[in-house]
Amino acid sequence: MPQSLATVHIHLVFSTKGRIPFLRDSGLRGEMHAYLGGVSGNLDCPPTIVGGPEDHVHVLGHLSRTVSLADWAKEIKRVSSGWIKEREPKLRDFAWQAGYGAFAVSVSNLDRVRTYIAEQEKHHRKLSFQDEYRAFLRKHGVDWDERYVWD
Repeated sequence: MPQSLATVHIHLVFSTKGRIPFLRDSGLRGEMHAYLGGVSGNLDCPPTIVGGPEDHVHVLGHLSRTVSLADWAKEIKRVSSGWIKEREPKLRDFAWQAGYGAFAVSVSNLDRVRTYIAEQEKHHRKLSFQDEYRAFLRKHGVDWDERYVWD
């Protein structure tokens, strides 16, 4: 086959370190989501939607066939962390958690995941990030050790 083709959609989830609500300000949160989307696009991983409440982020994106999942997650976290510290000096302690969750999304399920991410603020009036994340892990059959999931 002379050409390499792929379509891999990923729902990437990660929180601020210690789930500190650094993104309380909705304007700054919107800027962060846009910035994360821009960084993702620059990595040839075009985002479908970026969203989340004050303490974590959901990115639904199309993974490039030339960028690994680990590099994509590491780079959008690294670049956005530097950006927000420069943009808001009072957030010099800002950090993302060390890890992330990444879940495959079928083409037939993209609209459902997009809606889920768009409605994050409403969703989290009833459910904590930790409980949401545990539910994702269970749904996707991921084994985890509670001692190493949170930082």
